[in-house]
Amino acid sequence: MPMRLNNVRRLKRLRRQLRRHKSVVLFGMLLLVATVAYAGYMSNQRLSVNPASYQDLLHLIGRAESNDNYNAYFGNAGNSAVEFTDMTVAEVLAWQHEHVREGSHSSAVGRYQIITTTLEELVRVLDVSHEQKFDTVMQDQMAIALLERRGAVAYVNRELSRQEFAANLAKEWAALPRAVGNNPEASYYAGDGLNKSRVGVAEVLQAIEPISAL
Repeated sequence: MPMRLNNVRRLKRLRRQLRRHKSVVLFGMLLLVATVAYAGYMSNQRLSVNPASYQDLLHLIGRAESNDNYNAYFGNAGNSAVEFTDMTVAEVLAWQHEHVREGSHSSAVGRYQIITTTLEELVRVLDVSHEQKFDTVMQDQMAIALLERRGAVAYVNRELSRQEFAANLAKEWAALPRAVGNNPEASYYAGDGLNKSRVGVAEVLQAIEPISAL
């Protein structure tokens, strides 16, 4: 009788151990599934750029392109006679078209030397009214849009290196160096008779470094 009772007890103890073991395995499996799901969720969440972290790069581009003059135009970085910051976007576009008709090789205006086709595209993409002023705030907002088009978001998400981002920026702003390949200090548009780099690669990389996510 005692032997039979012991066997029953052992069987019950074994069943309890099996139930506990199953619970541990099930919990582990659920934890693994949750971890994988969370990792997948996080991998799909792209970081946004903190707008304040653009300041060094905006200043560098402005200095290289226009001597930091929001009223500059191609060939006249020191302009103060034509006040683009007091014009509407429509007026700026009209001025650009007329300036080219009069023989200018470029329609670039403002701190960031935005040409007509780029300005028209920005107006469309950013849904800017033609009646809005092309003031300092608007010009900075448009420059940031161009930075993000050229890979700022990809950069903070570690999809681009600083060097690659710098190379992309050189395609947007001719006064920046191409940063990669042969003669990296030269403008991406060197040889066109109009443009040349006005800052070095090291300066661009240093200005990119503070750019960070929100």
